[in-house]
Amino acid sequence: MPILGLAPDRYPTKPAHFDIERVIRPNILSLHPYRCARDDYSEGILLDANENALGHSIPPSAASALEPEVQPTLALDLHRYPSPTHDPIKARLAELRGLPGTEWVFLGVGSDEVIDLLIRVCVAPGTEKVLITPPTYGMYAVCAQVNDVGVVKVPLVLEGEEGEGGERGRFAVDVEEVKKAISADPSIKLVFLCSPGNPTGTLISLSSIRSILEYEDFNGIVIVDEAYIDFADEKASAVTLLQEYGNLCVTQTLSKSFGLAAIRLGIAFAHPALVQILMNTKAPYNVSTPTASLALSALSPDAIELMKSKVSTLVKSRGELLRGLEQLRPLGLGAAIGGNDANFVMVPILEKNGSGRPDNVRAQKIYKTLAEHEGVVVRYRGGEPGCAGCVRITVGSDEEIKVVLQKLGELLKSL
Repeated sequence: MPILGLAPDRYPTKPAHFDIERVIRPNILSLHPYRCARDDYSEGILLDANENALGHSIPPSAASALEPEVQPTLALDLHRYPSPTHDPIKARLAELRGLPGTEWVFLGVGSDEVIDLLIRVCVAPGTEKVLITPPTYGMYAVCAQVNDVGVVKVPLVLEGEEGEGGERGRFAVDVEEVKKAISADPSIKLVFLCSPGNPTGTLISLSSIRSILEYEDFNGIVIVDEAYIDFADEKASAVTLLQEYGNLCVTQTLSKSFGLAAIRLGIAFAHPALVQILMNTKAPYNVSTPTASLALSALSPDAIELMKSKVSTLVKSRGELLRGLEQLRPLGLGAAIGGNDANFVMVPILEKNGSGRPDNVRAQKIYKTLAEHEGVVVRYRGGEPGCAGCVRITVGSDEEIKVVLQKLGELLKSL
């Protein structure tokens, strides 16, 4: 059954073993997408969508109480439904990531909507599965459970010297074990990889991703979650593989490097065939007009340069945070683990007796005391595979880094 809205010559041709129609659920392939009012016309006297022709009802008195940066949104056509496609945003994203055009870009309400939608279109509830590589982002498993989809877990490489890197370094993808799991269970339809990893901060090598994409036993899609990619080497993105592989989808977001977590804009970069499927399935007006307006501003040339400048500052601050944490090691803090390629670092808190072993109890106590008594909130990650005793610390401002190092040092001495 052909993909509705996709020209026959736009189907993926590589890798040779991949057939997208075997990946997408039959009910999704046969779905006739809802045609919304703005699909056909967006200009003129618009009397087609039952909108309020008199405009929004936020009075000037209430508007003046809003934050100054929010007030301009009231000048937008808030009484009109937003664009269902937002092609200007897609065009800027395609240019930014070096892709041919808007047909390679899908927009969602944060990456979480993209993740959920990919599971819904590809994986049959109750019978099919996704594969994840813990420790990893928790929403993959949450979305799978919500959709009654099974989860196969193949842990990352949990042993290895810190900073070893390469195909078998700590928190690398265990490619051979992933392949074994795929061969053993043909019901696996999606493989989720997080690069840089959350909570590991470790990049997944492009050679590892290629190896899974080319594995002939897998007729599914590899999802590479790159929420933190701008904090890593610019050549590390799997977007560079997209025009080569039709079975790859790369998710990104404006939440991290762009500093726009509140507007909830997630992105999927993929072959036009998969993008068309996502467009056919999504809610008609999933991205709001205020979100779109802010996103378009954030993707202007000047704004992108400012983003890159701030990322550079945060990468430098990441180094300062790591050096400060190193000074606390005599107090019972382990060396930072993972690749440190994101805007956070992860460190194990050790037993106070000098054994060098990670201590989940002590880590939880420090985590809770920091938050509840010192006003410093970090994230406890000790329950994740390979992360015993760990807390994850986001790279903050210079002043925030100074405070967290001071407070952490005091607690390591006292607890």
